[in-house]
Amino acid sequence: MKRSLEKEMMDHAGNPADLLEGDLANLRLLNRLLGGHRAALTGLRLVVGPGETPGVSLLDVGTGSADIPAAIVRWARRRGLSVRVVAVEADPVSAAAARRLTRNLPEISVLRADARDLPFKPASFDFVFCSQLLHHFSAGEIPLLLKKWSALSRRAILISDLVRHPLAYLGIRLLTLLLTRNQMTRTDAPLSVRRSFTIPEWSELLRQAAIGELCLRPIFPFRLLALFPLRG
Repeated sequence: MKRSLEKEMMDHAGNPADLLEGDLANLRLLNRLLGGHRAALTGLRLVVGPGETPGVSLLDVGTGSADIPAAIVRWARRRGLSVRVVAVEADPVSAAAARRLTRNLPEISVLRADARDLPFKPASFDFVFCSQLLHHFSAGEIPLLLKKWSALSRRAILISDLVRHPLAYLGIRLLTLLLTRNQMTRTDAPLSVRRSFTIPEWSELLRQAAIGELCLRPIFPFRLLALFPLRG
């Protein structure tokens, strides 16, 4: 199955708010069911030691409605770990949803900004994280984005994304047909798989960034966790 270059509905401006809100709700469910939360927490367990003082800071790029930052905060609370998350989202509807859904989690700040031009000083965060964002970009843009983000991180970059595979495509297509009538979810979820990369392709693209040693881990089902330890 060749990689698709077709843009997802979510990538277009001006989507009806109710359509996008419904899609975001479905994405929150799919993240819980299909490893989105698990990938993020697996990565953090690898880089965050027990009882870190004074805590850690994390930038989540392309946060959507911030369900993964919420899962991170709850995980940190259970460990007695202080965490500060800045969740960045370019889309205004998604950013508003993220603010609404995290209003009772003071550890999370939501900011509207473009992933290509983030308004932070170098080394502003311990960790930079993104989930299911990079497949929205071209193969040429991905290494450049990682280079930019590496300047913002003091310790590591963590990437979670989909793996392109015929079974992943067929599975998500069937699941979304059964799960929802939301046209954006039914269109974008299978297209996200087609827009993503195989594990060898991911490995090559991520290594092109040349920002540090790369550790790759498969996350069931059809997801990849990439970790770049940087400093410290």
